[in-house]
Order: sequence, then structure tokens, then C-alpha cells
Amino acid sequence: MGKRREGREAAVQFLFAHDLHGEHTPEEQEAFWTVHNAKNSVRTYAESLIQGVVAHTAEIDALIEPVLENFRMQRLAVVDLNVLRMAVYELVYVPEVPAPVVINEAIEIAKVLGAGESGAFVNGILHKIALKVRPKSNL
Repeated sequence: MGKRREGREAAVQFLFAHDLHGEHTPEEQEAFWTVHNAKNSVRTYAESLIQGVVAHTAEIDALIEPVLENFRMQRLAVVDLNVLRMAVYELVYVPEVPAPVVINEAIEIAKVLGAGESGAFVNGILHKIALKVRPKSNL
């Protein structure tokens, strides 16, 4: 598994805990990284994603919510929501990562960390968002 994939998975796990438990103390954040046992490069990438998602959650959620058909944000599985948030962050704020890569990585992480149809669900939502935020990408 590549460093960025590991970083993305770690970021989703951290964001999941963040949603369930709220703000973390610096000690709790260090404990997360101790348990996760990530290399520095993985941790650096994960922390950039975490910080970006936390800083832009309102804007990210504003992009996700309109494309949810017959769903409300509050009803999404927390894992799926955080996979979506991380991927939307990358689509909007990390343009050097191609949209198909962002979407594929999110699908694979959703399959590993989510339940049943998480991969297909994440794919459908991200495809719609990518068409809006990166209309010139080859999807």
C-alpha cells in the first residue's frame, strides 16, 4: 500500500474519532499516531488532510449535501461521511491529485472501512461532485 493511501486511511480513522468524540488534546492526537504507528511521510500527508477537512468542513458539507438524493447528512454512516469529506477536500483543495485518483482511492477506502455498499455509494456521490468542482477532468 502506498504512503498516500495509508495517509488517507489514517485521516479517515482520525476524522471518524473526531466526529464521535469532538476535539482532541495534543496528547490524544499523539496517542492516535502511536497506536497507528505511521511513518513520518504517511503521518504528514494524513495530518494535512485532517487539518484541511477540519478547517473546511462547512464548505465541504455544502458540496456534499445537495448531491445526496433522498438522504440527509445526519443519516450518513460516519465512515462514509468522512471518506466523502476527505475526498471532496482533495478534489477542491489538492488539484495536483487527479480526480480519478481521488475517487478511486476513496472507493477503495470505503470498501475497507465502510459497510456493504459504501464503495458504490461513495463513487456515485464523488462523481457528481467532481463534475462540478473539476469539470475538465477525465472522469
